Amino acid sequence: MTDLILPTHVAKARAAQKKKETKNNTVPEKGKLPEPTGWRILVLPHRGKGKTKGGVILSDKTVEESQIATNVGLVMKVGPDAYNDKDRFPNGAWCKEKDWVIFARYAGSRLNIEGGELRLLNDDEILGVIDDPESILSPVTH
Repeated sequence: MTDLILPTHVAKARAAQKKKETKNNTVPEKGKLPEPTGWRILVLPHRGKGKTKGGVILSDKTVEESQIATNVGLVMKVGPDAYNDKDRFPNGAWCKEKDWVIFARYAGSRLNIEGGELRLLNDDEILGVIDDPESILSPVTH
């Protein structure tokens, strides 16, 4: 098999795209995240892969809009009073840090950060816990 020779501008564009993809897939450092107070939970919405099942690459704006409208996220931090009410949560906490959770599409308060947004949800706004965020179909990418 021969090596493919690319024009310089194409090679630079591919390198920039790979750099951008790795930057977008990083999780914010824990020390830089806000600390949720009371019964709130800090969630990082799932970004998705950036291309459809058929291989069409989505624009940055489309990926950002899908992140805003997503209903799946990673629990980053849990507030000190979350799930402490034994009357409302007799079986204990519904989720913990590092869990992938499902929540209502436009639930919570949005906080913009570099590379996307975070959401602050109340403890009772968590609808479920899942193993794989890709198992929940996004209307944009599927």
